[in-house]
Amino acid sequence: MGAIFTPGLKVAARTVVVKDRRLPLKGEVAVTVGQQVGADDIVARTELPGKIYPVNVANRLGVGAPRLGEFMLKKVGDQIEKGEIIARTNGFFGLFKSEVEAIVSGTIESISTITGQVIFQAHPVPVEIDAYIDGTVVEVLKDEGCVVQASACLVQGIFGLGGEVKAELVIGVGASTEPLSADRIGPQHKGKIIVGGAYTDLAAIQKAVEVGAAGVVTGGFDYDDIGSLLGYQVGVAITGGEDLGLTLLVTEGFGSIQMAPATFALLKSHEGRQASINGATQIRAGVIRPEVVVTFGEQQHSNERWQPPEPEGIAIGDTVRGIRNPYFGHIGTVAGLPVELFAMESETRVRVLEVRFESGEVARLPRANVESIDG
Repeated sequence: MGAIFTPGLKVAARTVVVKDRRLPLKGEVAVTVGQQVGADDIVARTELPGKIYPVNVANRLGVGAPRLGEFMLKKVGDQIEKGEIIARTNGFFGLFKSEVEAIVSGTIESISTITGQVIFQAHPVPVEIDAYIDGTVVEVLKDEGCVVQASACLVQGIFGLGGEVKAELVIGVGASTEPLSADRIGPQHKGKIIVGGAYTDLAAIQKAVEVGAAGVVTGGFDYDDIGSLLGYQVGVAITGGEDLGLTLLVTEGFGSIQMAPATFALLKSHEGRQASINGATQIRAGVIRPEVVVTFGEQQHSNERWQPPEPEGIAIGDTVRGIRNPYFGHIGTVAGLPVELFAMESETRVRVLEVRFESGEVARLPRANVESIDG
């Protein structure tokens, strides 16, 4: 066997980036095929149904459920505002009245004279999806969204936290071998994406959050610090929805790992330009990579969706990265592609490849435990 196929990690000075921009449920698409869009332009919008709030109004009024309708000031379908009186008893000679206020702004969905409950539904929540990158709409997904395509620089990472952010890219260190420490971060980084080098510690991330940075891109980060940062542990399988205060993208792996010099140089060449980053990570089926995208602003000559070439697989001499312990994040080159099955410590027999790491160590890894790095 001359080559194998495995998930790839792309670091490209110029490639075509294609993004599906979909609503969580059906709505209105605001763009057309061929339209040029900016990263912040809204391409689709919808409304999520408001939350439901059941309240036993009969009990609060002190009346029997069958009589509830006599005291309701609002009917099903009426609009209400939080704090508005929606039911009132007559009291005795106009005294000792009981009243119930709406606990949320929205509508009255139902009034039950069996249970005495009134169901409130909050106002719908508007949801808008932006283009995420500057580009061209090459496909409209009816009632769902669109596909945006652009020529761009793309750097994919191995792990990330937080969602989509668009901001100016700034370099926070002098070289890929230098760590991004807290004393390098200041008010000048507010609203910026800071690119570090070999390592970023917990204190630096906390400082970046404090000054209002939009994101941090770093070579390495300690896995144990994630719990301290978020207040809870996350797995490395699916991330992206964390309320971190910024987006964190790790290009190499966990620990003090130098950012690949070529990656650092590529990001540095785009310093001062607007970038889109996303920390969403999924390393199981349906792989999703955290990413930095810097578009070139070139108008597409075609409105057809770009199709990536067929994967060529991994061959001897290719660069790969470990995606499972104990070599998670370690980079090396393929030194051999044995055909025979090998017995692992778990006693399972699997196909492996031989990887020569930067330290000089040569190790046999299951082929499912590595990913290719496309330059």
